[in-house]
Amino acid sequence: MKKLKVLSVDDDFINLKLVNVMLKKNPNVACVIEASNGLEALNVLKREQDIDMVLLDIKMPVMNGIEFLANLRSQGLKNMPIIVLTTDETKKYEALENGAHDFLVKPLREPELSEKILKIAQLLD
Repeated sequence: MKKLKVLSVDDDFINLKLVNVMLKKNPNVACVIEASNGLEALNVLKREQDIDMVLLDIKMPVMNGIEFLANLRSQGLKNMPIIVLTTDETKKYEALENGAHDFLVKPLREPELSEKILKIAQLLD
């Protein structure tokens, strides 16, 4: 099975490190790249063509998750698997409408995150 290169996007340093630790323990993840907002994430995607999936926070400065999704769609990258991570469940529908593939509520639980990553790894295999 393919090992994934994951872009983790969150403005909260502690959340970013927590997700990074979970991802590094995951046998389906080869590499983790971090970004602190949507604009930084778009720049990473332009620079790194081989990213397999994105874990995306919604509430961020500079460019939030919904704006990131809209920008991604306008660039024709809507097939990239994106899992939205947020404390605000009311944003779920809006995120899915804008191209997110899945949704996890914070605080993240490692088994739930691992299950979603496994599904994407199988899908991309």
